[in-house]
Amino acid sequence: MHDPDRALAAAWLAAGRRAMLVEVVSARGSVPREVGTRMLVAADAVAGTIGGGHLEWQAIARARERLAAGENAALDWAVALGPSLGQCCGGALTLRFMPLDEAMVGAWPRPAPLFTLHLFGAGHVGRALVRVLAELPCRVVWVDEREAEFPPGPLAPNVERVCVEPVEAEVSNGHAGDAYLVLTHSHALDLALSQAILKRGDFGWFGLIGSASKRARFEHRLRERGVDDALLARMVCPIGLPGIEGKQPGVIAVAVATQLLLHAGR
Repeated sequence: MHDPDRALAAAWLAAGRRAMLVEVVSARGSVPREVGTRMLVAADAVAGTIGGGHLEWQAIARARERLAAGENAALDWAVALGPSLGQCCGGALTLRFMPLDEAMVGAWPRPAPLFTLHLFGAGHVGRALVRVLAELPCRVVWVDEREAEFPPGPLAPNVERVCVEPVEAEVSNGHAGDAYLVLTHSHALDLALSQAILKRGDFGWFGLIGSASKRARFEHRLRERGVDDALLARMVCPIGLPGIEGKQPGVIAVAVATQLLLHAGR
């Protein structure tokens, strides 16, 4: 579950839904979630998670008690995560309970994404991957020349849809360190995109869907177009974390998302 974002907090406030913000403000040792993790608690709903388990159950109960009592002051609760709480983490943390208000929404933190992915291709694998990445703290720029291939309706807040032609021109809009993933409907387009990404050279990670034989063909053609071996060695093809087998779009999506998270954590 996502931590609640500013838009949700603002929507609750605008709708007159009273809520308590519960935030991890300090942590020591092994704890379920890191400092800065937030959860919104209303009388009839919860958004986000501070790690689940008995700790979260008690925090929700305390937040609702404070809402029912009309408490307006902040309160800190220091917790040792031991057997008495039904948690075996062994660490300690402090939770801060604060009633949601306009000032809090205005100062809502905007955490930096773990990575920015330029995803080229809105086919089955692209759609499956976007569904997985919608649940992760990342930014996705999803590019395809075919408007009809994008799913109808709004996308997750961290996903930007770009319908443009020629698609490879969009490569220049990335920034140094961004990740790129190419999985379009056309080998010719895959090749053009691969060349554009490799030529810029400042990518953090670059994946190309395909087999080892596709990689060999592409390497040959890209060398002919002036791409050197050092850059070709950084191209990830086939994609997906080794050991995760299966060609179903959902399986590939999970394997690639894991690969991106591992890269972002280096």
